[in-house]
Amino acid sequence: MNTEPFAAVFARALGADAGDLTEKAADGDFQDIFPLMPVGERVDMGSAPDGTPLIDPRIFFSAEFRRNPWPYYRLMRDHYPVYFNQLNNTYYVTRYDDMTECYFDDIGFNTIPKGSSNGVLGNVTHELSGVEHRRRRNLFGQHLVGKALENRVPAIERLAQEMIDDWASVDAPWCITNGNVRTIELGQAFADAFPVRVVCDVLGFPKEARGNFVYWYNSIMGGLGASETHKQGMEARQHLEDYVESIVEERRARPTFLYDNDGNKLGKDIISKLCESQVDGDFLSTEEITALIALVVAGGGETTRGTLMNMWYSLLQKTDQAEAALADESLWDAVFHETLRHSNPIGGQPRHATFDVQIHGMTVPAGSLIEMVNFSGSHDERIFADPDNFNIFRADLYTGKLLRSGFRKEGKCSHMAFGVGPHMCPGAWISHQEAVVGSKILSRTMKNPRINRDRMPKDIDGVSLAPIGINKTRELWLDYDLT
Repeated sequence: MNTEPFAAVFARALGADAGDLTEKAADGDFQDIFPLMPVGERVDMGSAPDGTPLIDPRIFFSAEFRRNPWPYYRLMRDHYPVYFNQLNNTYYVTRYDDMTECYFDDIGFNTIPKGSSNGVLGNVTHELSGVEHRRRRNLFGQHLVGKALENRVPAIERLAQEMIDDWASVDAPWCITNGNVRTIELGQAFADAFPVRVVCDVLGFPKEARGNFVYWYNSIMGGLGASETHKQGMEARQHLEDYVESIVEERRARPTFLYDNDGNKLGKDIISKLCESQVDGDFLSTEEITALIALVVAGGGETTRGTLMNMWYSLLQKTDQAEAALADESLWDAVFHETLRHSNPIGGQPRHATFDVQIHGMTVPAGSLIEMVNFSGSHDERIFADPDNFNIFRADLYTGKLLRSGFRKEGKCSHMAFGVGPHMCPGAWISHQEAVVGSKILSRTMKNPRINRDRMPKDIDGVSLAPIGINKTRELWLDYDLT
């Protein structure tokens, strides 16, 4: 087995000085090669003899690309709609229409590569294909959309309000009250824990399991991919499976329920429903239930956290749009969708080509790894006007219920944040519900919310707030009036 560090392979592939590039790749920097540009402008990487702009693939590993990706994605869409990155042996598909066609081609681009997440999450649905995938996927249709989803609203509202009410008595550096103004760091005060608590509650875990749930969530998410924390993630997943096994038989005999704010039963919690679910006449095994739970944890946790943070960061930088959303709660759906279109926390979805395929004249060999770059598809100017501008009032974005079929009619299109088609992210509906309901509760509590600019990182001019790019908003300091 080749144990050569990636940075060394990277340097060798470029034929460059290994020592220098190893250090730069490890730092993920390359600022002397790719200086930080004003947002919307790109580094000139040279041109071919026919004038076509060139791409230096090292740009994808640079700090410049992470904070200012949109002009580089535009370059790819215009000149390299299918770009082969030799440094990671991956084909990038970057235009909205091409991605849509690939997502719905369940034969040519069928399977999400095994091992991208199933090592930690288990035999998860999104790495299955064909009939096996459709059977398991139907379970999400039964338990995570429609009426089953609506039954979760009282629990989400109750948990959000409980967390916000605690701010009045909390003694922590992330919550500071000075006269009539309270300053909070939204992540620590709300977004970090809210999705985890919600998922724990609606799944039907006992309250005493909440501490373990944070351990399972953090370890599993940290162990995805070929990370150094993979072993810890595997241990946490086994711990979760052991715990689930201890309650499955009990739930099969005595299901537990979700309740409204008056104590009335709304329906069985998700674990109880999974315990009575059957596929081909057989009840789900504990391992299968654990895999589904792990996927719900991933979809309803980190995705929601990143979305909440990006929603408030983007919205509060647009004063007129923020005033409108704070005055009219029905606009939070538009805030959610525009945030996911503009700066979503999910970059894309991988596929393997089943056989040789031709896209824009480029042959993608059978077995090749292909990345559907959702970041880029949602910024395709062929679909969305002025795509790099955040605008919750844009007329070309569909802002209704998320659809696996996608939406494209009457001049409106759905964004690409969750993909479309058979493998659309199964946590999408959970994330939508938690982010919108949570934001409504926050907006009712925080009077005149605004970004505390003194506490926020700045862009290269030292004045403007740092752009999100393809990063996630890790800290968001807000001020609001108490009365």
